[in-house]
Amino acid sequence: MRPTLLLFDIDGTLVLTGRAGLRAMGATFEDLFGVSDAFRHVEMDGRTDTWLVSHALARWGIDDTLDHHTRFRAAYLPRLAEEMLEPGTGTKGIMPGVRALLDAVAGQADVHVALLTGNYREAAAIKLQHFALWDYFGFGAFADDAADRNLLVPVARGRAKEQGISDEACARAVVIGDTPHDVACATVAGARSVAVATGGHSRDELARAGADVVLDTLSDTEQVLRLLGAP
Repeated sequence: MRPTLLLFDIDGTLVLTGRAGLRAMGATFEDLFGVSDAFRHVEMDGRTDTWLVSHALARWGIDDTLDHHTRFRAAYLPRLAEEMLEPGTGTKGIMPGVRALLDAVAGQADVHVALLTGNYREAAAIKLQHFALWDYFGFGAFADDAADRNLLVPVARGRAKEQGISDEACARAVVIGDTPHDVACATVAGARSVAVATGGHSRDELARAGADVVLDTLSDTEQVLRLLGAP
């Protein structure tokens, strides 16, 4: 592969947590603001934690202030850690092919992996440490950096350059995710997108969103590496 920066989403792409995040967010919002099931009827896939909190505050007539965000984040993180220890509902585990792909990429000197996720940084760490995946990633762009996911690719590129990663690799950024929002954030930043149908969106939905490549899973390591290395 040529010098490349791979930017991985977490939920639905690397892992599924048995809805631990949804449970923790709902319980935290109820504890702090007295609204139960505050995120019902909200499409959470591909959104940032910061966006979701702002949306819920506005929906329930609560001031969208920095203090409210700070309090929510501080209370949410320990609750998420607790929820990650529960069996959860639905699928919980590492998505097919993920560890093999990360191991294969780790052996390529000019290929760099980072996170591009809607999670807070500490929430990303809690989830990935649970599955022993956190150490694959040296840096990333997170909900702490921007509420709008479309702003995260430039953040990730900037952090990559701070790490000494070449301009060529940063220019060849590839966003790997499972939602149309992952595709959109790649498109607006001039990055490629590899969409994987392991989350809540079908191949057809991801193709209609404009993904450069759509895969059922990341199981075929050699195929994925070929596609990631394509022009």
